[in-house]
Amino acid sequence: MTNEIVIETKNLSKVFKEVKAVENLSLNVYKGDVFGFLGPNGAGKSTTIRMLLTLISPTSGSIKLFGEDLRKKRVDLLRKVGSIIEKPDFYNYLSAYKNLEILGRISGIEIERKKIMSILELVGLEKRYKSKVKTYSHGMKQRLGIAQALLHNPELIILDEPTTGLDPQGMKEIRDLIVFLSREEGKTIFLSSHILHEVELVANRMIIINKGSAQVEGDVKELLNKDSLKVTFEVDDSEAAKKSIANMRWVNHVNSAVDNKIIFSIAPEEISELNKHFVENGIGVNAIIPTRSLEEYFLSITEKGTG
Repeated sequence: MTNEIVIETKNLSKVFKEVKAVENLSLNVYKGDVFGFLGPNGAGKSTTIRMLLTLISPTSGSIKLFGEDLRKKRVDLLRKVGSIIEKPDFYNYLSAYKNLEILGRISGIEIERKKIMSILELVGLEKRYKSKVKTYSHGMKQRLGIAQALLHNPELIILDEPTTGLDPQGMKEIRDLIVFLSREEGKTIFLSSHILHEVELVANRMIIINKGSAQVEGDVKELLNKDSLKVTFEVDDSEAAKKSIANMRWVNHVNSAVDNKIIFSIAPEEISELNKHFVENGIGVNAIIPTRSLEEYFLSITEKGTG
């Protein structure tokens, strides 16, 4: 990562009649970041992205891309940006290749066949480049949407909820692609999501917004490791498990124990230690499930007076 700022907003606000969709939002995204833009549905994420892409105008505040005022150099700056907002649309009765060729021309770009094929290979669709888009799964269409965003080789890629509606395999494919684009292609990624776990897997920095306002911003690992996690241990004998920790520090961190599920509030680094303890004491551990949700994280921030 560098200190070069790719996205900078200062006191960015958007008001629709009497509704404050975004309020005094200030954030910095640095070159090379996979930046998680987190918040529950209705938090103001899509409104912010629409302002970044000049689809709507801010009520107040400022936006800079690559260090330049977006209002003054809109066309030049947006040439460096690729994006997917909501569900990407294609000509369903045409092939993936033909779609990219046409979309390139619409954007004023004449792209050689070799370039289109390399982009399709990048998103894992080269073997289906002749297939009509109507035969594609939702996950494949999302990857084709990212291919479209890459046509003009942008430096910044803005993705608005790219895994919405995907099955677990589709979500993994998109996550892997985001990581590849960041690490191997050197792209800066601005990733909007309401799923904390999804951002935790791919992002290095993030901001959480709620009701249009920033709650917390920083390094993902530092933020998520700052407090204890709620972790559910599914064991084959909960009574034996509770007895085995009766005289140990973990007994004070039990939130609840229902059936064969024991929920602990422990630091992330203690999970493997507790698992090892159970196994060494003959207690079968069937599953270990982190249960902290985005909403719980919001509560932990609010209760401590942050934001």
